[in-house]
Amino acid sequence: MAIAITPTDIQQELVALARDFAAHEIRPVAAHYDETEETPFEPFRKAAEIGLTCYDLPEEFGGGGIHDLSTCIQIHEELTYGDAAIGNFIGSASFFGGVIVELGTQEQKERWITPLCGPDPKLGALATTEPQAGSDASAIATHAQPVDGGYRLNGSKTWISNAGVASFYLVFATVAPGTRSKGITAFVVEEGDAGFEVGSKLHKLGQRAIPTHEIFFNDVFLPEDRRVGDEGMGFKGLMRKFDESRVVLAAGEVGMARAAFDYAVEYATERETFGAPIHVNQAVSFRLVDVKMKMDQARLLVRHAAALADAGEPFATEAAMAKLAASEAAWFSAWACCQTLGGYSYSREYPAERWLRDAKLEEIWEGTSDIMRLIISRSLFPRV
Repeated sequence: MAIAITPTDIQQELVALARDFAAHEIRPVAAHYDETEETPFEPFRKAAEIGLTCYDLPEEFGGGGIHDLSTCIQIHEELTYGDAAIGNFIGSASFFGGVIVELGTQEQKERWITPLCGPDPKLGALATTEPQAGSDASAIATHAQPVDGGYRLNGSKTWISNAGVASFYLVFATVAPGTRSKGITAFVVEEGDAGFEVGSKLHKLGQRAIPTHEIFFNDVFLPEDRRVGDEGMGFKGLMRKFDESRVVLAAGEVGMARAAFDYAVEYATERETFGAPIHVNQAVSFRLVDVKMKMDQARLLVRHAAALADAGEPFATEAAMAKLAASEAAWFSAWACCQTLGGYSYSREYPAERWLRDAKLEEIWEGTSDIMRLIISRSLFPRV
């Protein structure tokens, strides 16, 4: 059973701070960054100045020290309510830093976590996906061959968020090809390492403000101290991080759903046809009722998964349920917003079409909806 977590006054202030920041610093510039595909450095720096980029990293390394997931999800929901891409970019430090916090040595944490914090932080990137190993993370082919003094890294990754602007890359590679998850190990590649190359930018349907590239490793030498955790521990660390990040992403998806829903309700209240607001038509109002139910149900699943995590209980299935429900709620809410606006939703002068494009990614990354259903089904039918 989940245990409810009551945020402290400071944590509640952070949630309110994120809500205010989203309204005044993210929402007004969201369309610009989507249109231009520029990296949103300006809102990122403003967020860093008030502690919104590293609130969930350890305090001893300069972070905010907020370690309970029940508070983190509320902060992230508010940031993505402003804009999905900018909100996810602002919160990207935890995706890189989480595995290092869990598996890294004290020296590694000081080396790679501390620079992510403060008013002018560096950026990290998590490099897992490969052209032939997307949802099947155990099929990673990038090879870290043990050599004297370290490893030689060869291979490639694709769809890597923050590539090209990150200073540090947490790369998952196998030290024993053919052993699947047993050989997967985590390494940090730094910007400027010989043999490391960032490919051309990938132009996406949505969440365009997040820079996304392929990256290549051509005989990159990594000394021993670049390995994070023991050999073969990378897969377990990655799966634990996926469980946490899926809950956080699900909270962001609830924020996206809420943004589209609020806009649609306001439009349905103000827009009139045949002498009355359009919400008097059941086709409109009932559709928005369905959005609210899906959105609120998803939020409850997200908070349940977070409470389990904070209580130290297993939550992998609940994380998958939360992400599945929230991503589909975000998509449905964006679709319903477009239906409510009618022809105006097809214009890029209105945010509805951007929300629809942004929401599609949520059903794909960090495990597709099909993978989430597979994870949930395995809890119903355990392997013998």
